[in-house]
Amino acid sequence: MAKSCSGVTGMVVGSRSRHDSRGWLTIAGRTLPVALGRAGRRVLKREGDGATPVGVWRLRCVLYRADRGQRPRTALPVRPLRRDDGWCDAVGDRAYNRAVRLPYPASAEALWRADAVYDVVVVLSHNEQPRTWGGGSAIFMHLARPGFTPTEGCIALTRRDLGMVLARCGRGTRVRVTV
Repeated sequence: MAKSCSGVTGMVVGSRSRHDSRGWLTIAGRTLPVALGRAGRRVLKREGDGATPVGVWRLRCVLYRADRGQRPRTALPVRPLRRDDGWCDAVGDRAYNRAVRLPYPASAEALWRADAVYDVVVVLSHNEQPRTWGGGSAIFMHLARPGFTPTEGCIALTRRDLGMVLARCGRGTRVRVTV
């Protein structure tokens, strides 16, 4: 793995069973609790299956709600979320698994949410190059719900833990989701 700005080469996500929706993330010798997809982890990710995809993913950028917190400290590219930010999840659409502006003519998830889970979002490189229609979209690291309830396929951490992770990440950092 490539080195990041702090010398951390990456992080690993796992759990006791590949069907678990709760697991852990290990980085720089620390192990942190995470919520995973409601269907656990899968090698063959499909749109809407509720699974966290197995593989190695680059951390692309960080989006955050400036009205709900300070800019995260990280060497990754960071930008504030806008009310019209969305992410296309319409299989077959030219913008599938890409950022879009809302309203969008095809199905797209709103990133500006009433709950806090997307107050800090790390865009992962899952299904990016090559992009496979139906291979899963909007796979992020974001804030966990109370009780670490399952995600739709993302990796979710507490605000404090995600802040600590981001402070150790740079452009070369990757997350490896194990089987």
